[in-house]
Amino acid sequence: MTGPALKIKIQVYCGEEIAMGPGKADLLDAIASEGSISAAGRKLKMSYRRCWMLVDVMNRCWTMPVVATSTEGARLTDFGVDLLTRYRALQAAAQAGGAGRWPALEELLRAEPLPVQPAD
Repeated sequence: MTGPALKIKIQVYCGEEIAMGPGKADLLDAIASEGSISAAGRKLKMSYRRCWMLVDVMNRCWTMPVVATSTEGARLTDFGVDLLTRYRALQAAAQAGGAGRWPALEELLRAEPLPVQPAD
């Protein structure tokens, strides 16, 4: 990374579980484009088991299923499409709002951290 940067990460919790976050949103995008959990995992370089566990958490946390599976593959439900759209809009709004306030912090930030100081 060159110079200061701003990264806003939104995670939505359901109890102790992350119901939605950037990684889960990317997984939903991959499922929508690839048509299966395993193909989405390959695209994202994630194991099928990991992808399945993330889908399971989402399906358990929201009021309706986010991903539907069948012998032919997987797809986002209508609810899942709406949820992903709303989450991406929230991300965009946070980034736009944060970016507007970023210069006030950026001017106080070093381009690189100082070297680690030895312990006394």
